[in-house]
Amino acid sequence: MVFDIGCGIGARMDPPSSRWPRYVWFIPAALIVIGTVLNILSPRDYWGDYQLGAAVVLAGALLSLRHTIAAGAALVLVELALLIKDGYFGHAAGTYSLINALFTALVGIGVNRVIARHGRRLEAVRSVAEAAQRAVLPAPPACVGPLAIAAVYKTAQIEALIGGDAYAVQDTPYGTRLLIADVRGKGLGAVGTVSVLLGAFREAADRAPDLVVLAERIERALVREASSREENVRMEGFVTAVLGEITAGADRVRLLNCGHPSPYLLEGDTVSSLDPGEPSLPMGMSSLDVPRAAPKDWPFPTGGTLLLVTDGVTEARDRSGTFYDPASRLAGRGPFQKPDEVVQVLVRDVERWTGGPRDDDMAILAITRCG
Repeated sequence: MVFDIGCGIGARMDPPSSRWPRYVWFIPAALIVIGTVLNILSPRDYWGDYQLGAAVVLAGALLSLRHTIAAGAALVLVELALLIKDGYFGHAAGTYSLINALFTALVGIGVNRVIARHGRRLEAVRSVAEAAQRAVLPAPPACVGPLAIAAVYKTAQIEALIGGDAYAVQDTPYGTRLLIADVRGKGLGAVGTVSVLLGAFREAADRAPDLVVLAERIERALVREASSREENVRMEGFVTAVLGEITAGADRVRLLNCGHPSPYLLEGDTVSSLDPGEPSLPMGMSSLDVPRAAPKDWPFPTGGTLLLVTDGVTEARDRSGTFYDPASRLAGRGPFQKPDEVVQVLVRDVERWTGGPRDDDMAILAITRCG
């Protein structure tokens, strides 16, 4: 599922009928033509019956009920015409052949109804998952003062709308605070951690005087949440994150990196990595008693875009196994006027880079200083 917040539009899921390429619609018709020709050329054995039967079953699996009925009717009519032409109509062999054609047509219709029923169930489940994702991971505001915001969340599998990546933007007395994070693990456990993470961020962002205190309060919430889990989950669970703060004048950005891929600053057609140097440990690992690193800050120029991503972007691989590098891939493509332009270009480029399904969820947050 994609949220394009910069434009104020939430892109909906494609309907099931749009999943198949258009050429698939013609496969049953082609099989009917091939089967009819083969039967005409072999009137004794009717070698084309296999193609005719396959055409109806494929129509039932791939096409609408109307097209399936049409394919079944075509099968029966072709069979009937050939039986009459070859003198088999009224004989036992011809009757059995016609009954087989009718049975095949009914099987195709039955396949169509079963698939349609499961499709409706899947759509109901997907709609519930979509509502759950919106509740757990609501869209950030389209703008905060001079800042325009765009965000995208895409799961590795289209059937799974909920995952372990998260982002948030909140206007606070200390400036605009933001979060992007990646929860280790998948499934409902990761979703529960995301819910705790975002709840703690929203509550503490307005009160914590600096990013280190904000990180500590989120850390405590995650540790409390993990304490009720099994020991192996508690020991291995952690959250990589970047906490950010854009000053009230929007002229500087301060970042605290907790083991997460570095954000990027896009200015004109240049892209620079905001490398923290030595990042803090991921959240949820306070038992190691390692001091948290200090935040670093950078100038935030007018027209610049702060780009934050999860490792679904930076660890996307091409066919040779090379990791995707946003800095080199986006360089020279600017200037970008709006954050949603950055998001759209990045999503399309990652999809071209992988050339197929990704191995991990992908979250992207882009913030542009408009003035």
